[in-house]
Amino acid sequence: MAPAPTSTYCVALTGGIASGKSAVAARFAAKGVLVADADIAARAVVAPGEPALAEIASEFGADVLLADGQLDRAALRRHVFDDEPARRRLEAILHPRIRALLRDEVQHADSPYAIVAIPLLAEGGGRVAYPWLDRILVVDVAREVQVARVMQRDGIDAALADRMVAAQATRAQRLAIADDVIVNAGTLEALDDDVAALDRLYRSLAAARA
Repeated sequence: MAPAPTSTYCVALTGGIASGKSAVAARFAAKGVLVADADIAARAVVAPGEPALAEIASEFGADVLLADGQLDRAALRRHVFDDEPARRRLEAILHPRIRALLRDEVQHADSPYAIVAIPLLAEGGGRVAYPWLDRILVVDVAREVQVARVMQRDGIDAALADRMVAAQATRAQRLAIADDVIVNAGTLEALDDDVAALDRLYRSLAAARA
């Protein structure tokens, strides 16, 4: 049975690499909106003492742990790199816990609605994986803009940047699950205006649902 909607109105925030998701999330946070971050949740569920870490060590071997008991992320990547069954086993350990942690965080939000930042939402099942989401906001930019930003951010060449973009869902796949879209190809002032308009919309929708 799918989880029931949370008592908090929940908006997923997603987008491709270098689209500007963090800048958008920061603007919502500045308006007093809770932002639950899937990347932070992913780190929390593999902290020392967490059941997921023990399961990962049991599944992939003790060499995925550092001497201090922390997860050796590089070693784990080597185990799942180009190994689809191994990656699926890892996802089966992590993803349900990440989703549960995010849901619990937004359930206890003290803001009118919550933003749930999920970078790989389209890759991870969209609404099927997160049936308690009320709305999905996609931060969209053209692929050539992504490549240019990744090159500048990471100091890499165009070929590698293009492969990094290609490894994610396509722009069309992300837009297919969107209720709202911010095209983040303009000025910071335009981004401020877009977030302000959506903040007004989400507060209205949350009040109507309540």
